[in-house]
Amino acid sequence: MDNSITASTEAAVPTGLRKTERSRWRQWSKGKYLLLLFLPTFVFYVVFKYAPMFGLVISFKNYNLFKGIWASEWVGLKYYMMFFQNPDFFKLLRNTIMLGGYKLVFGFPAPIILALLLNELRHAVFKRFVQTVSYLPHFISNVVTASMVLMFLSPSSGIVNHLLQALGFNAINFMAMPELFRSVYVVSEIWQHVGWETIIYLAALTSIDPQLYEAAGIDGANRWQRVIHVTLPGIASAIVILLILNVGHVLDIGFEKVFLMYNPAVYETADIISTYVYRTGIGQGNYSYATAIDLFTGVVSLIFIYSANWIGRKVGETSLW
Repeated sequence: MDNSITASTEAAVPTGLRKTERSRWRQWSKGKYLLLLFLPTFVFYVVFKYAPMFGLVISFKNYNLFKGIWASEWVGLKYYMMFFQNPDFFKLLRNTIMLGGYKLVFGFPAPIILALLLNELRHAVFKRFVQTVSYLPHFISNVVTASMVLMFLSPSSGIVNHLLQALGFNAINFMAMPELFRSVYVVSEIWQHVGWETIIYLAALTSIDPQLYEAAGIDGANRWQRVIHVTLPGIASAIVILLILNVGHVLDIGFEKVFLMYNPAVYETADIISTYVYRTGIGQGNYSYATAIDLFTGVVSLIFIYSANWIGRKVGETSLW
């Protein structure tokens, strides 16, 4: 009897494997078009995100363009120590953290506030108009946005200075005053992206059960109390997740707009790590030094996002992983 059971079991195994293979093939056949749609994204990340990581090795070498990566001399942590000992190190780090921090403190709540205001609107046509107007700046390139900012704030022909002069004030050269650069940058960022970032919160608001608002109204809650006790808790998870992602980008400030807006007169507050990397890496051809700085920034950003994720998981039980 034992021999017959063993023989039947051995005969059943290949059949089970064939069933599993057929099941996997059917699943792949059902999702083949979705996989085909995913393929360009996969190729993009492999080619432009993961493959370039191989080049990080030049931060530990005295990279020579003619010798290539492998033949270049190994120098270890030389370029990292060079950056840490740079007299401008603390200035660059301070400017980067302060600019990213201002953007986080003032820019992060802006789409939440706009989403709450739009959610309270009852006039559908006006609501769509406001949404459309607020979305449009997101599709303007940074080059055009920076040019608009420079034109509006021009001391001679800018509309802002014309208004100031009409009110009896003197014209201000905004882009030559280091103490005003951060404010100008953050305001331009909010104007450009607030509408687009509102989409996520508006989508989260649609998932809130309308019966919760009805119950709050029966209990005597006014509109402000319903926002505090129903709306905000309903989108709390989306807020926390986006906050974690934004904390991870404090040091990863958009290089393009800062580069287009700053000038030597405002280097004191406008010169950040990414612009310094551009000047030393591309401008001076010091690729190893620039790569070391960029890798340092990436490691610090990783620490930031892991810390924010850990805090979010411990405090609010909401996290990315």
